[in-house]
Amino acid sequence: MHDYIKERTIKIGRCLVETKHTVRTIAKEFGVSKSTVHKDLTERLPEINPELANQVKHILEYHKSIRHLRGGEATKIKYRKTRNPKTQEKLVTVK
Repeated sequence: MHDYIKERTIKIGRCLVETKHTVRTIAKEFGVSKSTVHKDLTERLPEINPELANQVKHILEYHKSIRHLRGGEATKIKYRKTRNPKTQEKLVTVK
């Protein structure tokens, strides 16, 4: 494994532990794909730094356990934004 890959993997792992951001957000920050981030965290990191990998594993499991809630919330927000503005006014002004 190349040194730059090892360095990136450790940086991504530390970033996830510190910020608890999603894989998608971290991929944007580091300019790599979600697949690369996931592979770095699940396959490469345990070989490089097992202790950090264990912390990352717990965070990823937590994100996996709540992803159905995040998806539902995102859909809810999306459809709120696309509603007809006149309909929203009626809903707000009715008492």
